[in-house]
Amino acid sequence: MKNETITRGKQKPMKKKLAAGTFAFALGAASLLGSAVSAEETVTSKEDYIVVFNNQNSLPTGYENVLANAGGEVKTKLAKLGAVEVSSSNPNFLAEVQKSSAVLDADPERVIYPEAPAVAEAAATEAIGDGADLYNAYQWDIKQVTQNGASWNLPGGTGKSVDGNDIVVAVIDTGIDYNHPDLKENYAYGKSFVPGYPDAMDENSHGTHVAGAIAANGRTMGVGPDLKVAAYRVFGPTGGASTASIAEALRTAADDNVDVVNMSLGGYDWLQDPEQKTSDIAADMRLFNRAIQYAIQQGVTVVGSSGNNSLDITSPGQMSGEYGGATHRSPSSQTMIRVSAGGAAKNLAYYSNYGVGKIDVMAPGGDLGPNYDPVTKTGRDNSYLSYATIPGGKYGYKAGTSMAAPKVAGLAGVIIAQHGKDKLKPAQVKHIIQSSSEDVFKTGYDKYSGFGLIDAVDALD
Repeated sequence: MKNETITRGKQKPMKKKLAAGTFAFALGAASLLGSAVSAEETVTSKEDYIVVFNNQNSLPTGYENVLANAGGEVKTKLAKLGAVEVSSSNPNFLAEVQKSSAVLDADPERVIYPEAPAVAEAAATEAIGDGADLYNAYQWDIKQVTQNGASWNLPGGTGKSVDGNDIVVAVIDTGIDYNHPDLKENYAYGKSFVPGYPDAMDENSHGTHVAGAIAANGRTMGVGPDLKVAAYRVFGPTGGASTASIAEALRTAADDNVDVVNMSLGGYDWLQDPEQKTSDIAADMRLFNRAIQYAIQQGVTVVGSSGNNSLDITSPGQMSGEYGGATHRSPSSQTMIRVSAGGAAKNLAYYSNYGVGKIDVMAPGGDLGPNYDPVTKTGRDNSYLSYATIPGGKYGYKAGTSMAAPKVAGLAGVIIAQHGKDKLKPAQVKHIIQSSSEDVFKTGYDKYSGFGLIDAVDALD
């Protein structure tokens, strides 16, 4: 088996606008290769921007003229979010468009990435043995959430007493392998927001692993084995996605009447970094917030990962570094469910971010065991990783808050199945998950697990 370990914890954040590789501007080939760029080429090169208007759910009359007069060309209309994605070669575009009283914020668009797994190790089915019971052999994390499958026998747990077949969890990610034998019966549909990739098929593995934790039903199992998953693909085989693509996917999922959205993706903003003023990131932050609130107002429970930098992202926290100011996890909101990752021993995983007011609950995301030293990288035990579906009908190990969040999304789905579609508001779903969680560090709220480790049996009982 091929082993790939990505350790991000204990790194000091870079002293630049965008650190740790989570947010980044797209670099042109010239800058990557070090070739010369003429003054004329610099002036005429196009850049993408996010323009957010005052009205949060519509575009103002004459907005096209405002953008055109500043030298902008609309790439994507996000009318229900009161924003647009714009391309312009005018170096003064921002200054000119912000003169309009209709414009609230306008900034260069960021690129965001799927949450890089803290640990990734692919394992082919042939290496395990065809037909083996992989759930009982490897899925300690699903057993932990479901109390060894006990939640599946409760009303709503698998649809045995309450039909969960019409409950859809949207996976905003790299797509889903919809032909996977453990997923194909629970695959609802797919949509792609990736230019040049119209198919929602996963060409990465991240999204398929996430989907398996939610609704696999075969040799591996998900938290809600009768739930449906829908792929909202925003990432290609490699690379990131624009703010507009992710926001549009979230808005579309809400309009498609999904019940839950999982976003195992993200980045950070250092709000007091003198090289990154709040005004330089306001448009992206505001657009993400509008998209999240739009989905929640449509009755969608939104779940997101907290990040794999093993740092305190409290405001101020370790991630803010020498600037000592606020760190914003993006996309994120206090109205969604933010998830830290735990290990098999109900410990905080060594890579998981944490922070007061930044974490709502903890879910098992996998780690490398109690003897693993992330500094020396010794003592590794792969049996503590999270095991789930990957493309090609295969199964693989990963660890990360990306693997923790979908367990919460799956739990949200079975709670909705138990009570009935459209019967609960997202805030009620969140409250049930929080109030039924197990206190693993201290009674009540703490900065590592939020309100505790999720428990499907207590949530449904």
